[in-house]
Amino acid sequence: MDRKTNIVHVTHEAIGKIGGIGAVLDGILTSKAYLDNTGRTILVSTLFSTEGPVENRLGVGGEVLYSSLDGLAKTGYAAGFKNIERYFNVDIVYGRRLFEDTHTGIKSMPEVILIDVRQTNVAPINHFKGQLFHKFGITSRRYEHLWQYDEWVRLAPPAIAVLKAIGAHKGDGGAIIVAHEFMGMPTALAAKIDEECDFKTVFYAHEVASVRKLVEEQGGHDTMFYNVMKAAQAKNISLPEVFGDQGGYFKHTLVEASRHCDSILAVGDYIADELRFLAPEFKTADIELAYNGIPAYRIGLEEKKQSKAKLVQYCENLLGFRPDYIFTHVTRLVKSKGLWRDLRVLEHIEKELRPLHKSAVMFLLSTEVGPRRLKDVLKMESEYRWPVAHREGLPDLSGGEAAFYAAVQEFNTRSRNIKMIFINQFGFDRHRCGHRMPEDMEFMDIRKGSDVEFGQSIYEPFGIAQIEPLSFGGICVLSSVCGCTGFIRRISGFEENRNVIIADYTDLEGMKFDSVEDMLKIDVNVRNQIEHFVSEKVAMEIFARLPKNDDEIVEMIRSGYDLAEHMSWEEVVKNYILKAFGNAVERQKLRTAV
Repeated sequence: MDRKTNIVHVTHEAIGKIGGIGAVLDGILTSKAYLDNTGRTILVSTLFSTEGPVENRLGVGGEVLYSSLDGLAKTGYAAGFKNIERYFNVDIVYGRRLFEDTHTGIKSMPEVILIDVRQTNVAPINHFKGQLFHKFGITSRRYEHLWQYDEWVRLAPPAIAVLKAIGAHKGDGGAIIVAHEFMGMPTALAAKIDEECDFKTVFYAHEVASVRKLVEEQGGHDTMFYNVMKAAQAKNISLPEVFGDQGGYFKHTLVEASRHCDSILAVGDYIADELRFLAPEFKTADIELAYNGIPAYRIGLEEKKQSKAKLVQYCENLLGFRPDYIFTHVTRLVKSKGLWRDLRVLEHIEKELRPLHKSAVMFLLSTEVGPRRLKDVLKMESEYRWPVAHREGLPDLSGGEAAFYAAVQEFNTRSRNIKMIFINQFGFDRHRCGHRMPEDMEFMDIRKGSDVEFGQSIYEPFGIAQIEPLSFGGICVLSSVCGCTGFIRRISGFEENRNVIIADYTDLEGMKFDSVEDMLKIDVNVRNQIEHFVSEKVAMEIFARLPKNDDEIVEMIRSGYDLAEHMSWEEVVKNYILKAFGNAVERQKLRTAV
């Protein structure tokens, strides 16, 4: 961008990292290239809670400049805010939030706008819903009983009003409204409707919600879906023609409306393909790749050995043996992560370790609920040796965790040379995981000390977590549908990287299907057959690549860092995101001229 444009990020993670979007914001907003080449950055969200003191509203290091909830007004924008509050019957919190990269030392303090939309006046919101229908064909009546839909629609009109009140649209470069996922789309559409201001709009596609839903719900998962998509696209057949009308799903409707934006950023190659499959109109939409970045840290052999030694000691404290290899998987406990595939690969590796008298442990760090309190962890640890053993019911196993733990128990019963430890907790240190963890253990040790990190998802728009051990010399096992595989291939070309193993569970292993209709019949039985073949191949690749001496470990660290360095947030911002923002500005100019 030749002129500094103001960037407005509309997201549910404006004041704290909940998931992937928060990680993206952390990476972008601590990028020197981003900070040097953009104007003001403004984060916009609904206000989720009115509890607690005013100083906590914008997170650690945040500065509240205005809050109608708390009677605070330390900004010249206060009069404008009060007019907006009266008209829409909302409360506004405005200030700044701290972003900091402790590795580089780069800090930023973007502006933050939070709006409490729970009691909005009906008339202006209904007027906006009417505009959504007449201009974009969105029938809000189908979804307004769903708070997840209605709160973001309610946010849009007052958000645009607040952005005008603080002059976000002014300046040489104007402003871009960046809609992160479906949550930001109503505000982006409100910006398109507004005739007073020169707003540009970008949809940041961190996933395609209706595709995720289909992949997770169908028994054939990714094995079925991506083969069907490829065959259907070859015949110019779109998703509704194959899977039926998805309009009943509100996220689908909002994501489908992203074709009206000036640009769409897709975090992976498959996301771009999924969008083009979503509806015929996307074939002419301006979709650009904007991969996620990953951290790239330099470490030496001794530092890796120290971290691995802590993990080995932790295993000995828990299970009484010192493993030769450390396998890890740090993830959310959801179906899309395909955790059963880890067990299938480990079954094959275990058979190879037996005759060599080698052993391994798998630390699976995952939970589907919030952090357990230390006193509960210590009680579980003393009463029944958590996390080696678990019991159903909180504070230990939730429903989904209990179902997965049953599979872990079966694996551990059958396996002699590999044991899995399921740690259903946020964090990885003594304060979170109990007294049997080494005193100096910290979260980065599970990254630095890992020999192999698993991430064989059935749906994964990008996948930052599973390649975080890359620069520490770890082997990262990914499924071919992970968005990060496209980024890796783009950097590596046709050269194989010893640190990355890509498991292709969409490979039909010679099975023939004559039509799209036949491929739709790929069910759990067919997928199980394919997973058996592929998991064995993956196991053999892991076994062949595990370093056998210090020289090989050093080479793994070097090659992993070389790859990770080209996948850093600084590189992503320079080579993808800023270019896409600039293109959105130019496209909007062209459309305005026409």
